[in-house]
Amino acid sequence: MKNHSFFNKLFLLTMVFAFTTGVFAQNKDLPNVVILATGGTIAGSAESGTQAGYTSGQVGIETMIAAVPGIKELANVSGEQISNVGSQDMSVEIWLKLAHRINELLATDDVDGIVITHGTDTQEETAFFLNLVVKSDKPVVTTGSMRPSTAVSAEGPLNLYNAVAVAADDKAKGYGVLVVMNDQIHSAHGVTKTNTTSVQTFMSPMHGLTGAVIYGRHEFYSKPHGIHGKDSEFNVDGVTSLPRVDIVYGGVDTPSDLIDMSIKAGAKGIVIAGVGNGNMNAAMLEACKKAAESGVVVVRSTRVPTGYVLRNAEVNDDENKTIASDELNAQKSRVLLMLALQKDRSLEDIQKLFYTY
Repeated sequence: MKNHSFFNKLFLLTMVFAFTTGVFAQNKDLPNVVILATGGTIAGSAESGTQAGYTSGQVGIETMIAAVPGIKELANVSGEQISNVGSQDMSVEIWLKLAHRINELLATDDVDGIVITHGTDTQEETAFFLNLVVKSDKPVVTTGSMRPSTAVSAEGPLNLYNAVAVAADDKAKGYGVLVVMNDQIHSAHGVTKTNTTSVQTFMSPMHGLTGAVIYGRHEFYSKPHGIHGKDSEFNVDGVTSLPRVDIVYGGVDTPSDLIDMSIKAGAKGIVIAGVGNGNMNAAMLEACKKAAESGVVVVRSTRVPTGYVLRNAEVNDDENKTIASDELNAQKSRVLLMLALQKDRSLEDIQKLFYTY
């Protein structure tokens, strides 16, 4: 693993220093933060420090921690490797494993906060999922990076440092799951990825930033929108799978058979990433109406970056038995619908979920 030579040497030196000076002994004056690693670009490596291509999920959590100077002055930090995948390969199985472990850790008095390292491609989905199923008000923070660990200006170490600083702060309690990236603090509900390569990719266009963090010093601006944490009605204790929900992307002359194919494949719910205010062509709308009549729950979201999908506006949701996503984008609508479909609910009840979560 020649790409990891710098990190491996730094890790070994840090381990020697730690064992000879006793820094691994817990400082009782510091909070205890557990870092749960899932992989992603922050753990990625490339053949050179200046190339765009890289392989995600190559560096282990202990090596990552060792590469962040001063991180153990913020908290008593320990790490666990939950998975090591690029976030394009994040799965419901890993989600559930992560949620179960977080709930287990936060139920003890020994853990004050959690940090999750994650790839950026699906980070907002994982954060939103955890926002709905973590049964604690203790701080839970996700972070990652847009550049691999081997890049000449990798931002991962500082993002991890800042994430630990936020997770170690008692004032972060009650904010639900937070996303700390590029000196900014976002809520899981409001954040979305907006750029394919820029380090300033995460934004919260509807509600704005939750706060800011600079070299560990941080402040909060506003409370997150929506129900979350221990106030959420969703529970995944003992859950090993979630109902299948597909996203169908709308556009000019999009064929309606994509909806039929999803149903045939076993989808219990369908989210339409519609045009404009969650609209779609006549053929798709007819297919959605038939799907709803057969018991498949259909949610109208939008491919537009910001704005609300209004109920009974351009589409008669009452007549078509569809759900309006309110301000949730298609990917977060899918997460909420997957959890909602764990039990039988009326369409009215599901609609209320989209207004309150």
